[in-house]
Amino acid sequence: MLAEALAGRSAVDGGWWAELADLATEVIVDLDGIVQGVLATAVRPRDGPGVLLWCHGREDPAIVSALVGRAIERLADRPMLHAFDFASALSLGLEALPVRHRASTARALREAGFTGRDLWRYAHRTLPAPEVPADAAAVVTSCQDPVGWRIERRDDGQLVGEVLVTTPVQRIGLLSWISVEPAARGHGLARPLLGRALEVLSDHGAREVILYVDDDELGGERDRTAANRLYDTSGCTEVDRLHSYTRPAG
Repeated sequence: MLAEALAGRSAVDGGWWAELADLATEVIVDLDGIVQGVLATAVRPRDGPGVLLWCHGREDPAIVSALVGRAIERLADRPMLHAFDFASALSLGLEALPVRHRASTARALREAGFTGRDLWRYAHRTLPAPEVPADAAAVVTSCQDPVGWRIERRDDGQLVGEVLVTTPVQRIGLLSWISVEPAARGHGLARPLLGRALEVLSDHGAREVILYVDDDELGGERDRTAANRLYDTSGCTEVDRLHSYTRPAG
């Protein structure tokens, strides 16, 4: 995972990483040469912004503040700065900053003039999940984007619902996507599809599943009230909220 991140690659959001240039990784060390913090930045030539890809400083306020300051200094010629905009190879698909678990980093970004956007709900449950009914009629096939499995439900040959899950890493699986076609909604298809996905992950060694819900548009196109209700009533619990950040240059 670390080697992929240092090389500027990620299995999740790989297309966005491919757009980047001038990738740089910098470290803060103490007087004994022990690494205390790491920062990765890049630029996106297509539209010009500088990007703070990831930084870690053990949530030490002084270290993370120094890392954020260094990112601003290094990207000072960019018209706009973005931070924690998409997933890295370190994060199992985590596309933004978990603000409760990374409170010092979130504070350092705000104090440096970044504005956060609350975009995602980060949730989790343990496996197996025998109490969640599994759709025995769903068809499971392997897939490469993401690397894992696609679980499909078809009626009369027509796709009515699907779930994508990733190959477990360190016994943790990711629920990447679940969808039921609009005409098929309201007939109880989503929960058995979810149950089959959890069963597949468990059968392949996962003992936990995580998921991210882009629920930042209540009442709009990205209203995920029904999805959150499904997850909550299937044993998932919220871990954190995920924020991305922007800052004008200067």
